[in-house]
Amino acid sequence: MTDRPTTAEPTADALVVVDVQNDFCEGGSLAVLGGSDVASSIADLLREGRYRHTVATQDWHVDPGDHFSDEPDYERTWPRHCTADTHGADLHGALPRELLDAVFHKGAHAAAYSGFEGTTEQPDGRRTGLAEWLKERGVESVDVVGIATDHCVRATALDAAAAGFATRVLLDRTAGVAEQTTGRALVELRAAGVELEGEPVVRT
Repeated sequence: MTDRPTTAEPTADALVVVDVQNDFCEGGSLAVLGGSDVASSIADLLREGRYRHTVATQDWHVDPGDHFSDEPDYERTWPRHCTADTHGADLHGALPRELLDAVFHKGAHAAAYSGFEGTTEQPDGRRTGLAEWLKERGVESVDVVGIATDHCVRATALDAAAAGFATRVLLDRTAGVAEQTTGRALVELRAAGVELEGEPVVRT
């Protein structure tokens, strides 16, 4: 599914939906408050048809080493979450999967915060990284949304900018883990030339 007709003026060539998965939304093993609302908001955005391409990323952990911890610090170590082929790793049910062109799995054997560490399987059997997939389709600019603002959204947006894409984060369609780490992430994103729009959702 590529080059879909748009029903509204596009704001970027592509939308990257980061880790909007059951385990990161209310009721999940590593829930971020506001995650379900963000999922619904992103679903509305997808249905507006603003983008030529829409992709999603998924944490897809098999054995990510010390990324999982029984005594997590919630900055570098975390409770078990998004184990491959489980309900927790599935995309949130609000997201219209049929409107996504591709889904990129990341983190099988590492933390893998950035969606640019993920790969997807092409029809010919090749596994392609996110940057390559976007560039093959002539994408020059991306909007980034999803969970969590201060971790995987941050890392994905930084890697998008580093790969040469004009990058914007739609903050009102993200959810952050904590105010302090979200604040640090916004400073880092601005310094990297990432455009920030809206206000971040951080609920404690």
